[in-house]
Amino acid sequence: MQLIDCFLEQGWQITFASAASEGERRADLKALGVREAAIELNSSSFDTFVSELQPDVVLFDQFLMEEQFGWRVEKHAPQALRLLESCDLQSLRHTRHQLLKDLLKDGSEHYEELFSGPDATLFSRMAVTDLAQREVASFYRCDLSLVVSDVEIELLTHYFRVPDTLLHWCPLMLRNIPDSGAGFNDRAHFVTIGNFRHAPNWDAVLWLKTTLWPMIRQQLPGAQLHVYGAYTPPKATALHNAAQGFHIMDWAEDALEVMSNARVALAPLRFGAGIKGKVMDAMACGTPTVTTPVGAEAMHGDLPFAGAIASDAQGLADAAVRLYKDQALWEAAQCAGWKVLQARFRHEQHCATLIARIQELLEDLPRHRAANFTGAMLRHHQHKSTQYMSQWIEAKNRSN
Repeated sequence: MQLIDCFLEQGWQITFASAASEGERRADLKALGVREAAIELNSSSFDTFVSELQPDVVLFDQFLMEEQFGWRVEKHAPQALRLLESCDLQSLRHTRHQLLKDLLKDGSEHYEELFSGPDATLFSRMAVTDLAQREVASFYRCDLSLVVSDVEIELLTHYFRVPDTLLHWCPLMLRNIPDSGAGFNDRAHFVTIGNFRHAPNWDAVLWLKTTLWPMIRQQLPGAQLHVYGAYTPPKATALHNAAQGFHIMDWAEDALEVMSNARVALAPLRFGAGIKGKVMDAMACGTPTVTTPVGAEAMHGDLPFAGAIASDAQGLADAAVRLYKDQALWEAAQCAGWKVLQARFRHEQHCATLIARIQELLEDLPRHRAANFTGAMLRHHQHKSTQYMSQWIEAKNRSN
């Protein structure tokens, strides 16, 4: 939505094409002047659609869409600048998830390797996976990839050797960043929020339930935790226990409102990637966050974090209690969050640099592509195989 907002500022005509079914709470794009189009997977109807549209720029939502539609765009709209919006580095998230599973299988709760940040060891685990090879290949095939995490850009350029000419740092972009909010004494309770279908969020809720929350309640017997999230499954609802102060609240009508009412946000993410929307929302609402090194990754740069970071359960629990009780510490964390948002996530800054990068590429796209032989090679091999598989599936569907 922030990218669409940025593009609308330029007066661009935007077509949002999706093969997904319409969600119940989807944004009203038509009200923004955005055209919507339904497209199909493995169907030549997309060829007709993109041939008639002849876009100047095509933005793929994550690499799976580039795999599916990239060859069709290249064939029927070859002049279009191809952008990839990576959201997060999925292969990094999945590698960390597997590492956590291995640690838990061994009965270990020492997360030093898990929380060490992208390094040579983590790269060696990622590089052998099918997911990393597919994802990085997609970065090469596109003219430019938008990466939300500057830490992941360092991982891609230093270890995967992706040229920096193919990458652009484009984190979440916020307008009207506040510098004041509800104070310490006007707030109560802890909050955690996140889509239950996202594996890092579900793991965090389970870790809270089984380990972290009992430690916090031991020090704050009257504490209450409100757990919000979309797509709440029965297994999550079953965790609700009012006597323990553990409240499963389901979907929040207004996430910023519930975040603004809480005194401390908890984000005990043991794995993940990208940047964390829940941490950004907390900073915007003036709500300090207690999280892990993974949760804080790429969120604050060299600036103080807006809360506390700890690498083990006891450290997280103790930090949460300190922030909840110490008003001076809490107020310092609140101010730190607004400073981080101003320094790293301003809409005006990132929208302008993104548009400038796009315009630069549009003006000299043949030269840019000629310098990316690896991308051309990968497009040839990957897209040919994808093309023939897609055409086989379409023929098979017609025969049925």
